[in-house]
Amino acid sequence: MKINDLISVLFLGLLLAYCPTFAQEIETEDSAEVFLEAYSDTFQETFFEALKQKGIENYDKAINLLLECKKIDPSKKVVDFELAKVYQETKMYAAALESAINAVNANPENYWYVYVFVDVLQLNRNTMDTVKNQIPNDNLAFKENLATVYYQQGNYNAASSILKTIKRSIFTDTLNAKLKDLKQEEKNTEALSFSTTTGTQENEDSSTIEGYKNNIENIIKTKNYELLDSVSNEALENFPAQPYFYYARGLALNKKNKFREAVSILEASLDYMLDDIPLANKIYKELYVGYTGLNNPEKANVYLRKVNPGF
Repeated sequence: MKINDLISVLFLGLLLAYCPTFAQEIETEDSAEVFLEAYSDTFQETFFEALKQKGIENYDKAINLLLECKKIDPSKKVVDFELAKVYQETKMYAAALESAINAVNANPENYWYVYVFVDVLQLNRNTMDTVKNQIPNDNLAFKENLATVYYQQGNYNAASSILKTIKRSIFTDTLNAKLKDLKQEEKNTEALSFSTTTGTQENEDSSTIEGYKNNIENIIKTKNYELLDSVSNEALENFPAQPYFYYARGLALNKKNKFREAVSILEASLDYMLDDIPLANKIYKELYVGYTGLNNPEKANVYLRKVNPGF
C-alpha cells in the first residue's frame, strides 16, 4: 500500500472513531436507502401476488394480501380500488362501498374508480343521496365521470341530472346532444310501435331499428350503393344514435368515391360506439378506405392500427 493511501485510511479510521456522529450519519443514510428499496419491493411483491390470487378467484387470500398492502403503504389508493372489486366478487357490498368511496376520494379523476363506485353503490341498493357527504361532489372531473358512467349504463335520467349540476362546457354540450338524440330515438320507436299496433304501417318491421338493419344488410349483399345511401340516410334521420347506420352510410359514400363525406359520417359514429368491437372494426376499415381516397395515408394508418384482429 502506498504511503498516501495508508495515511488516508488511518485518517478515516480516526475520524470515525472520534466522531461517532459522522459515522452514525453515514450508517443511517445507507440503512434508510436499503430500507426504502426493501419497502418498495415488499409492496410490489405483495400487491402483484394479491392480483394473481384475485385472478385465480382465491378471493380470501387476495383480500388478506391487499390489506397487508394497506399496512405497508396506506397512501396507495389503488389498493382500495382493488379491494372494492374483490369485496364485490365476494358479495361483501358494504366493505366494497367503503373501499370504493376511499378510492374515488383519493383520485376522483380516474374513470374506472368512479365506474366501480357506481357499480358497488347500485349493488348496495343505495342512492347517491345516501353517500353525498362522503364523495367529492365539488370535483368537476368526478361529476363528468359520473355522468359518463350513467350514460354508458343506459341510465339517461341520472346522467341528465348530473349534467344539470355542471357548468356548461364542451363536455356537457356533447353529452346532452347524445341524450337528446336517444330521447328522440325512443319517441320514434314508440310512435312506430303504436303505428304498427294500429295497423297503419304496411310493413311491420321496415321502419324499426331492426327492420332498417335487416334491410340494410340485404342491400349491402346486393351492392346497390345508391339505394344503401338513401336507406341508411333515412335510418339516421329516424335513429341518429345508432352507429351501424353511420357505418352503412359511410360504406355507401366510400363506394361512390365521396370520401370526404364518408369520413365525416364515419367519425361521427364513434361518438355512439360502446362495446361492439366487430362493428368498430368495420368503421375503422371504412375510415382507412376514406382517408386513403383523400390521399391522407397518415390518418388512414391511424384507423387501420385500431382494427382489432381478434374479431
